[in-house]
Amino acid sequence: MQCKFLFLVLIALCFFTGESTAQELNVLTKQDAISETLANNFGIKIANNNLEIADNNQNILNSGYLPTLTGIAGTSFDSQDQEATFQDGSVSVINGAETTRYNASINLGYTLFDGLGRYYDYKALKEQYNLSELQTRETIETSLLQLFTVYYEVARLTENITVLEETFSNTKRRLLRAQYAFEYGQNNKLDVLNAEVDIVTDSVNLMNERQLLANTKRDLNVVANVDLERSFVVDTIVAFVPSLVLDTYIKDAETNNVRLLQAEKNKNISTLNYKASRSVYLPTVGLTGSYGWNQGNFPSTNFLLSNTSTGISLGANLTWNLFDGGRGVTSVKNSKITIANQELFQEQFTKEVKRDIANAHGDYLNRLQIFDLQEQNVVTAQNNFERSNEQYKIGQITSVELRQAQLNLLNAETNKNFAKYQAKLAELQVLQFAGQLLNVDF
Repeated sequence: MQCKFLFLVLIALCFFTGESTAQELNVLTKQDAISETLANNFGIKIANNNLEIADNNQNILNSGYLPTLTGIAGTSFDSQDQEATFQDGSVSVINGAETTRYNASINLGYTLFDGLGRYYDYKALKEQYNLSELQTRETIETSLLQLFTVYYEVARLTENITVLEETFSNTKRRLLRAQYAFEYGQNNKLDVLNAEVDIVTDSVNLMNERQLLANTKRDLNVVANVDLERSFVVDTIVAFVPSLVLDTYIKDAETNNVRLLQAEKNKNISTLNYKASRSVYLPTVGLTGSYGWNQGNFPSTNFLLSNTSTGISLGANLTWNLFDGGRGVTSVKNSKITIANQELFQEQFTKEVKRDIANAHGDYLNRLQIFDLQEQNVVTAQNNFERSNEQYKIGQITSVELRQAQLNLLNAETNKNFAKYQAKLAELQVLQFAGQLLNVDF
C-alpha cells in the first residue's frame, strides 16, 4: 500500500511540475514568431544577401554607361656598346651607352554607341533585380509556412497535453474511488487493478506527449534561429479568413502568385537578352583621350641629348565586326528560342498554379467541415462521459465501460485539435498560392 501511495505521489508531482512550469513561460505570439523568423532565419538572410547582390548589379556603376579612366606610368633603361660612323667618315665608339626613358599618362575612354547592347543589358539587370525580389518573397513565404507548420504543431501538442492531463486527473479520481470502495467492501479488487493499469497508461501517454512537445519547440527555435533551449508557450487561438475575402484572393491569384510573377520576369529578361544579342549586327563608336608626359635621355651617339614632351591627344574610333565566324548569329537564334521556352514555361506554370489553388481550396473546405464535425463529436463524447461517470458512481456500468467513454472523449478532443490546425495550415497553403500569405493577419 505504501509503495502504491509513493507511486501516485511521484506521478502527481510530475503532473503539477509540468503544469506550474507552463504557467511561468512567456507567450510567443504569432507576430513575435514572424518577426524573429524574418530577422534571423538562415534562408531569409541568404535571400536578402542575394537581393543585395542584384541591387549592386543594377547600379549605374555596372551599366557600361560610364567612361573608363586609367593611369599608366613606365620607365626603361638600355645599356649598349655602340659604334657610330658619321658622314665625314669619322667613327665614334662608346661602350656602355645608356638610354633612359620615362612616361606617364591618363587615358579616358567612352563608348558612344555599342549597337544598343548595353541599353538592353542594363534593363535586363533591372528586371533581374525585380526577379530577385520575387525570389526573396518566395523564400519568405516558404519560411513562414514552415514556421507555422511547426508553430501550430506546438499549439496542437499543447492542447493535447491539456486533454491528457484532464484524462489523467479523471483516472486518478477513479483510482481513489475504487480504492475506497474496495476498502469498504463495495467492489472487488478488479476495479482497483484496472484503474492502476489505466493511470500508468495515461502517465506514459502524458510523458511521451510532453517529450514530443519539447522536441517540436526546438524545431521552432531552429526555424526562427534563436536559442535552441528557449522555453515558451504559444497562442492556441485560431482565426480563419472570411470565405468572401478568401474567394477574392483566389480570383486574383494569377496576378499575385509569386511563381507566375517570376515566370513573367524570366520571359522579360529573355526578351531583353535577345535584343541585346542583336547588337552584334551594329557598329561600336567610341571616343578616346589622354594626357601624357614622356622623357628620354640618350647617349652622345644620338642626335638629341634628351627629349621631354607633354600634351593631350584625342581620338574617335568605329568598330564593326562584319563577320565573327557565325557566333553572333547563333547567339541571336538561341536567344529567340529561349524566349519561346519561357513562354511555354509561363503557360505550364499558369495551369499548374490553377490546379494547385483548386486542390488546396478543396482540401481547405474539406478540412474545415471535418473540424466542424469533430467539434460536434467532442460535445457528444463529453456528454457521454459525464453520464457514464454518473452511472459508474451508482454502479450501473463497470469501470471498463467508463474507461471506454473516457477514451472516446480523449480521442474526440485530440482529433478536434488535429482537425483545427490542419484546416488552418490548408488555409495558409491557399493564401500562399493566391499570393496573399504576406498580406494577412495571423
